[in-house]
Amino acid sequence: MGLLDGKAALVAGGSRGIGAAIVRRLAADGALVTFTFASSSSAAEEVVSAVKEAGGQAVAVQADQSDVAALSSVFDTASVDGGLDILVCNAAQSQVKPIADVTEDDFDQLMAINLKGPYFAIKKAGEVLRDGGRIITVSTLNTALPAPGISLYAATKAGLEQFTKIAAREYGARGITANVVSPGATDTDMFRDSNPPEIAEMLVGMTPLGRVGEPADVADVVAFLAGPDGRWLTGQNLRATGGLVL
Repeated sequence: MGLLDGKAALVAGGSRGIGAAIVRRLAADGALVTFTFASSSSAAEEVVSAVKEAGGQAVAVQADQSDVAALSSVFDTASVDGGLDILVCNAAQSQVKPIADVTEDDFDQLMAINLKGPYFAIKKAGEVLRDGGRIITVSTLNTALPAPGISLYAATKAGLEQFTKIAAREYGARGITANVVSPGATDTDMFRDSNPPEIAEMLVGMTPLGRVGEPADVADVVAFLAGPDGRWLTGQNLRATGGLVL
């Protein structure tokens, strides 16, 4: 039996990178996983096929994370017997641009996708999560290790961390935990698009475990928090960085 047999999980942003690894891991543990994707139906179908081939269950739903009006439909699809057990907020957009070049449109777009969408997903989770449920948000090491050019990205993730901690306070009486996982340098499209090779090499040199993380490394931490062994952790930020941030 899997640790998550019979549990209904919703992963926001599950078609690529860390999100896809989370979907595969939760499904391998027995969860019935619904995940959202923004645009690439082919990538989403690949994840669904991989899960099914491994004996799991996954459903892909196209959704714009900034569209709060679409949340009810997404949660309805993910719910089983009228409820949900696990919410993972992973979808996000990155941007590398100095403050001097950031526009109002840049600001509004990242705030909507990275902050507004997850906030209202957490709110909706408070309505539909069963007692003992799990809220897990995916942040970044950059809230502890800020760098030039990522002011908006780091700010939205810092806000998400605070939302999660407050959710832990507000939902704890029902046995619902709310925690953050903050990946370090992880081999994903977003990481490669945002960092030239020399920066990636530098980060490897700064990491005590001596390598860039794999999406599965982060997914394993998420699975721990989603499972029964994570029951006594709430309001925490687990920095899955290989020691890059100590």
